[in-house]
Amino acid sequence: MSVTDASRAVGAGTGRGDRLLARVLAGSDVGDVVSPLRHSVQLPARPGRPAAWPGWVPAVVVDALRAHGIDRPWTHQVEGAELAHAGRDVVVATGTASGKSLVYQLPVLTRFVADRRATALYLSPTKALAADQLRALEALDVPDVRATTVDGDTPAEERDWARRNARWIYSNPDMLHRSILPRHASWATFLRRLSYVVVDECHTYRGVFGSHVALLLRRLLRVAARYGARPTIVLASATVADPGPFATVLTGRDVAAVTDDGSPRSARTVALWEPPLLPELSGENAAPVRRAAGTEAARMLADLVVEGARTLAFVRSRRGAELTAMGARRLLAEAAPELVGRVESYRSGYLPEERRELEAALAGGRLLGVASTNALELGMDIAGLDAVVVAGFPGTRASFWQQAGRAGRAAEEALVVLVARDDPMDTYLVHHPDALLGAPVERCVLDPANPYVLAPHLACAAAELPLTAADLDGVFAGTPAEAVLDALVDDGVLRRRPTGWFWPSASEWPASSVDIRGSGLGQIALVEAGTGRMLGTVDAGSAPATAHPGAVYLHRGESYVVDSLDLDAGLALVHPDNPDWRTDARSTADVEIVAELCRSEHGPVGVSYGETRVTTQVVGYQRRALDGRVLETVPLDMPEQTLDTRAVWYTIDDAALADAGIVPARIPGALHAAEHAAIGLLPLFAICDRWDIGGMSTALHPQTGLPTVFVHDGHPGGAGLAERGHGVMQRWLAATRAAIAECECRTGCPSCVQSPKCGNGNNPLDKAGAVVVLDLVLGALRG
Repeated sequence: MSVTDASRAVGAGTGRGDRLLARVLAGSDVGDVVSPLRHSVQLPARPGRPAAWPGWVPAVVVDALRAHGIDRPWTHQVEGAELAHAGRDVVVATGTASGKSLVYQLPVLTRFVADRRATALYLSPTKALAADQLRALEALDVPDVRATTVDGDTPAEERDWARRNARWIYSNPDMLHRSILPRHASWATFLRRLSYVVVDECHTYRGVFGSHVALLLRRLLRVAARYGARPTIVLASATVADPGPFATVLTGRDVAAVTDDGSPRSARTVALWEPPLLPELSGENAAPVRRAAGTEAARMLADLVVEGARTLAFVRSRRGAELTAMGARRLLAEAAPELVGRVESYRSGYLPEERRELEAALAGGRLLGVASTNALELGMDIAGLDAVVVAGFPGTRASFWQQAGRAGRAAEEALVVLVARDDPMDTYLVHHPDALLGAPVERCVLDPANPYVLAPHLACAAAELPLTAADLDGVFAGTPAEAVLDALVDDGVLRRRPTGWFWPSASEWPASSVDIRGSGLGQIALVEAGTGRMLGTVDAGSAPATAHPGAVYLHRGESYVVDSLDLDAGLALVHPDNPDWRTDARSTADVEIVAELCRSEHGPVGVSYGETRVTTQVVGYQRRALDGRVLETVPLDMPEQTLDTRAVWYTIDDAALADAGIVPARIPGALHAAEHAAIGLLPLFAICDRWDIGGMSTALHPQTGLPTVFVHDGHPGGAGLAERGHGVMQRWLAATRAAIAECECRTGCPSCVQSPKCGNGNNPLDKAGAVVVLDLVLGALRG
């Protein structure tokens, strides 16, 4: 459907989703400018396929479910539950709101009825999701389940009760890693009777975090085996490609997949929206500026709340969620003041009591509009939403459909709007709707053999139980465990004895120093200097870019400015302030080739993949007005950070560039622009965010001796992203070329070749030269 056709179609239908889209479009103050609606499509409703209750499910469980409104299960629920009941590890990968929880509830509750001593462990990536799932279980009121949460917010006396009495523990990987496994002896009774392990939202366990969780699950299964248990694993996932092989890598076991979704789905209108250019403004290097996606989302959120539509706006960052909620409340204060209190923000980093308060308001319906990070993509099981606004492509098609699935659970049609950021990936998708709406979801990438991830987990495992050769052939099979253990022995971390590898200290535990979610460097506490009140935390690896002196930090609508950052002490001091600007860090990078693992020659172009060492340093930050204008660039002197990772790179012969019309003076800008756009488009082919990857380009790299463009993983040891880029380089660079060439700007803008994290202030950039470079590379690859 063309832009014009899409606009004409809006309002022509009778569904609520179509009417809400008409309201959103009417509220857009673009005047005579071309409509921001790039594409819209109506997804039809789908009827459900019910099935009979399995004969092995006890009557008490069936009666409880029926009393809770579940008359009959759907076909995929029965298929998955049958496999789990038979002792087969299984992953259920179906849509949002398809009832995946019933797949594990049926076999677990059945086992509890048959064996009053049996236990189960539920793991989720967020505390909110675990708390929500526990509430759903408790509402069933099945006798003698004795379920409880055990997480970082659980008081010591409640943990003690759980160890002695709980049959079903709801927890998360962090708690398993830091508390349960290091103290497994005190959990011996629970672990000895462990029958099921539930891994919810397992598609979030990808990249480095997924590699950590994969090794954590191996540690859990190893300790459980020590107590004589072999639990069945039930995994639940959003729709992803090849869920069976992915779950097999994640768990180290052969996992069956259930993917045929038998649940009903409401009709939805899905719209792709590109904010208009703002002719009165210019950005960095005089580039055109689009209205920010968060600003558009705030306006839409306010419009939809006025319409009485329960709306969830997903925003990419913590700060963005805060700003979007603030913007919506400011608009409502003018149009409908009585609704201001019904709009809030929700994100990770809030203190436990704040999260609980917001979750209760969401569950009770007091909040009508919420701006959230992906904390609510996986969090509360919010029912009956009328609309979802996605402010910026969330990085993967799987996440987009997961977020979109929060809308349309009622009988009426719902609305989903993707608002494009000023970003190459977002711009490409709204102009190539088939790349989003017609393409299959991505594969999840993880690598438990990554030695940077494997080493700390082997140390943790040795501290839990001495490692043996049988462990290397069993739970850690397929990894370079023996070589990594030898290195740990050489470094004095572990000791080698004839019977295996041992942790040498009885008073220190390695788990406390291993960060499974972040950079491995721990967390930085943000503390209000005047009161000593802790506001939240940021990952130490990203702190130089997000919590540097002078940075603006938002917390629940309140603005703070960072006074000082002490990485060694893990502390950033802030003071309350209300500046009318935001901050963006600037950094420099240098890439050293450590080992070239593979290389192919294509005439004047060489393509390589290998190990690299990346040195970065935050050298300053920009103060930007809220409309994007650069007000000031402030220098910083932050410590260098070194990253050993993996990269994909290509080289181009100087003569070929000259023949293509790129004179030496244009080479830096042409390569730089091609590098930026390639970083922006790699998430189209690998499950990642552009902030998970980095890059560097140079007209003469000292090791290659040629003009070179690098794109590297942003995690120690790599996360499989550069390797994926190497495998799909031709398709990846073709999409990159299209994104640049089709952008309506003249010399380059954030929608094509400018990068929000460029250490050189997006200079030099040669948009036309980047197209020539990519044409040359693609022609050589097609060769």
